[in-house]
Amino acid sequence: MLTCGCLDFAAVTDVLTEPVHTVWRAFFRMQRELDRVIEAQLAEHRLSHADYTVLSVLAEDDSALRAGAVGDRIGWESSRLAHHLRRMEQRGLVIRTICPSDRRGTMVAITPSGRSAVEAARPGHLEVLRRHLIDQMSPSEVSCFTELGQRVASSVEAAMTPANG
Repeated sequence: MLTCGCLDFAAVTDVLTEPVHTVWRAFFRMQRELDRVIEAQLAEHRLSHADYTVLSVLAEDDSALRAGAVGDRIGWESSRLAHHLRRMEQRGLVIRTICPSDRRGTMVAITPSGRSAVEAARPGHLEVLRRHLIDQMSPSEVSCFTELGQRVASSVEAAMTPANG
């Protein structure tokens, strides 16, 4: 059972109760406002949050990644990723090539311009996250938030994964 001092999440069964609506509205508002401030900060570097997400994954590797692996890491469907990579390639942030081992696949690599953009944006991005998320919580709330986030993500992933068999 996970408790954070204000609501026993294990006891929530009726999605129409006021405490559940309050939690949902607070989460939705938090997500919206964080997205807004993150987008504004990244726009200073001519990047969208989506650009930053893709570039961050690609910047972790020195070599190209299969597009499918990038999509898996960020949770995007292949069509969304393909369209976004095309736009990023047009802006010189990434380069796409045919996979040498499977010509049906696409490899994606960050360009020097893309690496410079993500590295320039990173300090401000981390400052926004620290100031508007982490600094708003006590250490115990950070632990609670982390545990809850991992539990929710695992629950959703399990629900979205087709059953084997």
